[in-house]
Amino acid sequence: LTKANAAICAQNKMDMFVTVWMGILELSTGRLCCANAGHEYPAIGKNGSGFALYKDKHGFVIGGMPGMKYTDYTIKLEPGAKLFVYTDGVPEAERADREQFGLERTLTVLRRFEDLPPQSIVTGMSTAVYDFVGDIPQFDDLTMLVLHYKGFTPDGQN
Repeated sequence: LTKANAAICAQNKMDMFVTVWMGILELSTGRLCCANAGHEYPAIGKNGSGFALYKDKHGFVIGGMPGMKYTDYTIKLEPGAKLFVYTDGVPEAERADREQFGLERTLTVLRRFEDLPPQSIVTGMSTAVYDFVGDIPQFDDLTMLVLHYKGFTPDGQN
């Protein structure tokens, strides 16, 4: 992220920025090395105990200021855990009265669909957001990813 920030800042005539959440999963251990550049908090679901926000270490947005340094952190995913990463277009989706979808509603929807496969969780969240906002045009994207860590066995059967 530090190198990406330097490269983007060097060519950033329009003063644009981007938020980034990055994770590298070691499949054999469930160790997830992560870094956050101004992105939303990830949510983690742990085997039927519901999704909760993981209040990670935020770095500054990419492209916002040269010379920024980014640090990583580690999450240990247990077999069966699910990780939900999303853009701010999800909690900031607004309906006509300007009420936002919000983080609490996001977590409620995740908990409702926690036992479903990743694609069904994304579909359920998209449907919930679109039902909430109705026909109101949105200013931001809805981008979501669900990772389901099933664990690891030496023979590769998981």
